Amino acid sequence: MSLRVARSERAPSILAGGLITCRAAVSSAELAAQQDIRHAVFVAEQAVFQESDHDAHDDDSEVIHLLGRYAGDLAGAVRLFPLDHAEGLWQGDRLCVLRPYRVHGVGAPLVRCAVATAGAHGGTRMVAHIQAPNVAFFVHLGWHAEGDAELYVGLPHQRMSIDLPSPDVGARTMRELSAGIRH
Repeated sequence: MSLRVARSERAPSILAGGLITCRAAVSSAELAAQQDIRHAVFVAEQAVFQESDHDAHDDDSEVIHLLGRYAGDLAGAVRLFPLDHAEGLWQGDRLCVLRPYRVHGVGAPLVRCAVATAGAHGGTRMVAHIQAPNVAFFVHLGWHAEGDAELYVGLPHQRMSIDLPSPDVGARTMRELSAGIRH
């Protein structure tokens, strides 16, 4: 695990009013950091996966990995990718926030950034499979449940969707979240 992520697992140095930023991971170090965050949450903490949550999507050049920071520390990650270009359908998944940052509101800006990014790329709708305990959080963010709960890696998940903003609105939201918001 990178030193920056290891520092992020400690209690945040700024307890209130920290700047939250979200933007795409572009460097190899940032891509490694988002994988480290996912490993810390999905493998080490939640044991959703045995050794790694890495899959074929991580090797796809169309996948966009986003990083969320709180007060400069790496705090969370999410990935998104197009499912159907012709229909404008995108998928968001692997949303995770390191435990010390969950009380600081990093998750919502990460979800907003994923939605904005897919919209900026011309998408019209995003789907995600949400762990059952997190459904209310997504409903609060404007997502809608689709169908019945299903099992994914042995855990109940709910398929949910949201309409995406126009490319202009998505791009503007991406810029705002990259510049940062106070929590």
